[in-house]
Amino acid sequence: LLSDGAPAETVVPLSQWSLHVCSENNFPTAAGLASSASGYAALVSALGALFDLPQSTSDLSRVARVGSGSACRSMFGGFVAWQAGVSNDGHDSFAVQVADRLHWPELQALILVASDKKKAISSTAGMQTTVETSELFAERVRSVVPKRMEAMQRAITDRDFATFAEITMRDSNQFHAVCLDTYPPISYMNDISRSIVGLIHAFNAARGRVAAAYTYDAGPNAVIYALKDDMRDLVELFTYCFPRDESTPKEAFYPDAFAIFDSADQVGQRLTRPEVAQLAETAGKFPAGSVRRIIHTEVGDGPRVLAASESLLDDAGLPKHTQQ
Repeated sequence: LLSDGAPAETVVPLSQWSLHVCSENNFPTAAGLASSASGYAALVSALGALFDLPQSTSDLSRVARVGSGSACRSMFGGFVAWQAGVSNDGHDSFAVQVADRLHWPELQALILVASDKKKAISSTAGMQTTVETSELFAERVRSVVPKRMEAMQRAITDRDFATFAEITMRDSNQFHAVCLDTYPPISYMNDISRSIVGLIHAFNAARGRVAAAYTYDAGPNAVIYALKDDMRDLVELFTYCFPRDESTPKEAFYPDAFAIFDSADQVGQRLTRPEVAQLAETAGKFPAGSVRRIIHTEVGDGPRVLAASESLLDDAGLPKHTQQ
């Protein structure tokens, strides 16, 4: 009823409203950098907030998993594990947070974009073929993954970087070995990907310890993990060995979010530590543009509701940014 006692118009429940969804990425899409995971996690998280759903984040992660398996992990911030579950209906396959983002603040990451082109074989199609044809995949699921999951959780809890790094690299290597065991074989990595693998092992040898780790998802782009104290050396090494293409603005190639350099002009020009300088000299410089951009980041806090001023839609419900 209105304040004067007159009956109000029927209010349509929010659950019956039509929705206009807009999604944007600020990094390469369908290039092996979990763009679908971030998109589906953002969608499910936004719907949960809009409808004020009572389900826990783990419960909602089961919904996100339907769109993209990895999306269930992206529902949380910090360090997250995807529980495989055993039920045929998948109700016990969901994500849980192992530790929040503040648990290991020294851990940072570099993303080396070797290709921002859409990959020829999607993650979903590739995995389906792998499940159907790879004998190594069955062994990996049965014997390897459960042990590594336990060991990785211990490494994160203990902030044991050496163990964390070795498991990360070994698991990446095995994942791509399984891809090659698929019939027909799937090769996501390229020559630059493999060169980065070699550089990381050489970097660790030069430092006399496991100071960095690489991992590759279903694509050629590398994610490099290291602690904050070692990240400066890695940034200097990679920006030297993989120089910027002249067509890419300096600030776009390496935005330097953590103030590694005093200015953009120093990117690729400075090698502070002697053993890193020697390694860079031995490796040499790859053709400019072999790595299209380098993203320096850290453990994130997961999906969050932004201010209305940051909406991707205008007041009419239409996208603010469109591509012709």
